[in-house]
Amino acid sequence: MANVAKKVSWSGRDRDEDEDGRAGETTPLLNGTGPGAAGSARQLTPSSFLRIGQLSNVDLNEDIHELETELPRQRPNEIPHNEKLLSLKYESLDYDNSENQLFLEEERRINHAAFRTVEIKRWVICAMIGILTGLVACFIDIVVENLAGLKYRVVKDNIDKFTAKGGLSFSLLLWATLNASVVMVGSVIVAFIEPVAAGSGIPQIKCYLNGVKIPHVVRLKTLVIKVCGVILSVVGGLAVGKEGPMIHSGSVIAAGISQGRSTSLKRDFKIFEYFRRDTEKRDFVSAGAAAGVSAAFGAPVGGVLFSLEEGASFWNQFLTWRIFFASMISTFTLNSVLSVYHGNAWDLSSPGLINFGRFDNEKMGYTIQEIPIFIFMGVVGGILGALFNALNYWLTMFRIRYIHRPCLQVVEAMLVAAVTATVGFVMIYCSRDCQPIQGSSVAYPLQLFCADGEYNSMATAFFNTPEKSVVNLFHDPPGSYNPMTLGMFTLMYFFLACWTYGLTVSAGVFIPSLLIGAAWGRLFGISLSYLTKGSIWADPGKYALMGAAAQLGGIVRMTLSLTVIMMEATGNVTYGFPIMLVLMTAKIVGDYFVEGLYDMHIQLQSVPFLHWEAPVTSHSLTAREVMSTPVTCLRRIERVGTVVDILSDTSSNHNGFPVVESNPDTTQVAGLRGLILRSQLIVLLKHKVFVERANLNLVQRRLKLKDFRDAYPRFPPIQSIHVSQDERDCMIDLSEFMNPSPYTVPQEASLPRVFKLFRALGLRHLVVVDNRNEVVGMVTRKDLARYRLGKEGLEELSLAQT
Repeated sequence: MANVAKKVSWSGRDRDEDEDGRAGETTPLLNGTGPGAAGSARQLTPSSFLRIGQLSNVDLNEDIHELETELPRQRPNEIPHNEKLLSLKYESLDYDNSENQLFLEEERRINHAAFRTVEIKRWVICAMIGILTGLVACFIDIVVENLAGLKYRVVKDNIDKFTAKGGLSFSLLLWATLNASVVMVGSVIVAFIEPVAAGSGIPQIKCYLNGVKIPHVVRLKTLVIKVCGVILSVVGGLAVGKEGPMIHSGSVIAAGISQGRSTSLKRDFKIFEYFRRDTEKRDFVSAGAAAGVSAAFGAPVGGVLFSLEEGASFWNQFLTWRIFFASMISTFTLNSVLSVYHGNAWDLSSPGLINFGRFDNEKMGYTIQEIPIFIFMGVVGGILGALFNALNYWLTMFRIRYIHRPCLQVVEAMLVAAVTATVGFVMIYCSRDCQPIQGSSVAYPLQLFCADGEYNSMATAFFNTPEKSVVNLFHDPPGSYNPMTLGMFTLMYFFLACWTYGLTVSAGVFIPSLLIGAAWGRLFGISLSYLTKGSIWADPGKYALMGAAAQLGGIVRMTLSLTVIMMEATGNVTYGFPIMLVLMTAKIVGDYFVEGLYDMHIQLQSVPFLHWEAPVTSHSLTAREVMSTPVTCLRRIERVGTVVDILSDTSSNHNGFPVVESNPDTTQVAGLRGLILRSQLIVLLKHKVFVERANLNLVQRRLKLKDFRDAYPRFPPIQSIHVSQDERDCMIDLSEFMNPSPYTVPQEASLPRVFKLFRALGLRHLVVVDNRNEVVGMVTRKDLARYRLGKEGLEELSLAQT
């Protein structure tokens, strides 16, 4: 792939050398292609027969350097990037339990009382997830309220001071400098300490729940940087919201609590050991994501539906109950703490970080003639959302190619913060939309050149946190905004929000999308009111709500969960149907043009993400054509030296090894007996579970599942395990540790059938066998993810170590 090199990604900063100072080794690409192969996707015909050279790579220790293509010492000014690539550095999580002898023996020992204890622990963990997520949300809300209030008061006093005597340029400089300084701190900690904390975190959590291992995504350090980063981003005046990152924060909290220890703090509390495996952690992360939505919007049901619609790949009824419990506890905790903080200890009126306020049903009902109007607003939201995503796509490509150094990323964030302040100031300065201040709910009214007793209406949109601006647009009485004010604000904020999403800062896109939609929706309502000569049904606030839903739906393409979130956040069931109608229309129209924002960013990062179904035109492909081969197999009783050599081979770096029964004196491979993982082999070597050749009848050291759980999730690299020359000649019996019943598929099975089996069961390895049960290949995540339905039919993505 001539035009493939490293690129900035979620997994962290790129490095030219590994931790020992050695240059990274070139990884052979799949498909039997070398470094000079073409990087574009090729079209597949039914007769295509794919020759795959290697299995996908693995990195069991996130702290060890990942294999990369070699780069010159000088960093290029431009990083070439082909969007039709699939990255080899992303690995799968083990969502399929290895049912070996140790696992089965432990499960059989669990009686009814022990099972009930495990279930109680699950509920306790969900309660702790809800409580801690709610507390983190409270902390973010209180700190943002105080710091942003301080900033706005300082700038307002300065503007009031210089309006009378001239010199407003100093006020502009002060506002821009404050914004840029605060954002600089927030961007520095993200760019230099934990890059995976950038953005809202929703695409990363979607990938994690899909089964993709995103390095550092659920680390404690990520949570700290995320919380601090989102506070600084919002206070810095960027076109962002603090609600989206709550989903990532809740997921990190869930991942840490459910394991009962912190690898970052090197503390193990010896509790919840039973849940130390990917399957259990996945379920708790789903609960954490739902708790984050619940804390952000005060929408426990919406949180459950968000986790179902956007996050979790695997679902069951018991999981639904536990997730709803965590969501309920989260919103109750936030409600209780904020009520005490605001001095109303018994008044639970702050269910989420943002409350859209209640709409009056009597004054703002809707009639059947408004249904076509709502559908039209959905169309507008879908088109504007598609435009937003398309612009952000090209901007993200530009960032990947040119703004790949952390220092440049910080400079860009500061530039955006300064430009945002400048645009806001200039538009407030040029606006002559003056409104009476009596009865107004504006927190920081700017008078500027308005008469006494009046304030500048443009300032209510720009000179405020985005959350408060949304509520103002929903509930301010008719006549509070000039149509020109709303039109200019919508245009400018649209481009500012598009430029902001993708910066190296912690920030969400929910609230900016709602603010854009609320602005053009209110403008639409004012136009309707003018056309209908002030009919009571043409209320601007109602259409602001519909516009907000249409815009957000057009950008993120959520339907079911977003409907319930909007209903819960407004406390109004009446608008359930029109909101649903608007969202469905926005999604259908937006999907016609481009993908949703989160799916688009997942694709740009070359993540092997598996959708619910295989491409519709892929029935002509079979398992024999998509599998990786040759496969490295191990014998049931294997020589230790052979195991060490296989694990140390960086050219293959396989993660799963089929176990076969064969005669050591022949090269003929016998039938499949089981499957063993690299992580299990490393634990066996670490504990030296092997015997001398002459004493195979001796009892080996007895391991328990606890030994494997203690090493989870950061298994040591094979280079850190010392095996002497004498030990290399010993033998190791894999019978007790291998999974004796791995999932297999015949080589004639169609790709959709293989895909459905792999996806529904959350597999990491699917062994392909012939009619004699002999191993002929292995299907992994990247073998399936590289097939995609393009504009010209089924296409195959190239694989590279990006």
